[in-house]
Amino acid sequence: MQRIRLRYTKRGRLRFTSHRDFQRAFERALRRAEVPMAYSAGFTPHPKVSYANAAPTGTGSEAEYLEIALTAERDPDKLRELLDESMPVGLDIVDAVEARTSGLADRLTASVWELRLDGVAPEDAERAVAAFNAAESVEVQRMAKNGLRTFDARSAVASLEASSGTIGPQADRPTDQACAILRLVVRHVTPAVRPDDVLSGLRAVADLAPPVAVAVTRLAQGLFDEETGTVTDPLAPDREAAVTGNPTVAEAAAAKAPA
Repeated sequence: MQRIRLRYTKRGRLRFTSHRDFQRAFERALRRAEVPMAYSAGFTPHPKVSYANAAPTGTGSEAEYLEIALTAERDPDKLRELLDESMPVGLDIVDAVEARTSGLADRLTASVWELRLDGVAPEDAERAVAAFNAAESVEVQRMAKNGLRTFDARSAVASLEASSGTIGPQADRPTDQACAILRLVVRHVTPAVRPDDVLSGLRAVADLAPPVAVAVTRLAQGLFDEETGTVTDPLAPDREAAVTGNPTVAEAAAAKAPA
């Protein structure tokens, strides 16, 4: 059994698709591309697809990940092209590698987010970011299944910076208006701290309230390097293992299986 890991995007209006919407579109793409999928056992078999840490509905993303299991070997690059052609524009399959290491989900320990604040002066955003970074803790509230929950949004934030810029024609909400741009690196903790929680924290510590909805995009997710403060590519270990000739996950499992 071959395992392929894929990176995909949610761009433009497709950022409003839910995770379930993406699942349906992806399973249709698998059928169109005639991918030899492995299926689960039981009365209602499903294609073996493992999704990892999907972005919330309404946020864009350049770094979503999943893994599929195949019953026959396929070239990862050719498979990526076939699947990308079968997906809606905006839900793009942009990278593929053969799984040669274990624990993809374990390597998704942090995310890099970009928050575009229309109608907010850069200097106001900088003051709010300074107040947030200076705080030891920033309590926010979010409605959960069991009711209103209070938690600290500050401890999960590895870095938060503000800058100014102009939104280009490829943005979710194109305009020539100058805006404040926040770059956020947040660790994946429990409970999860999302970009909107950080926005709630900025409102709490500095009364920063953007006049329109904030455009949020995940730029990257992967293993957080504590020394450099960067987020590394989670597919890099599989590429490196392919260069050195290490066995795939399936080959390693077969070698360990009793004869």
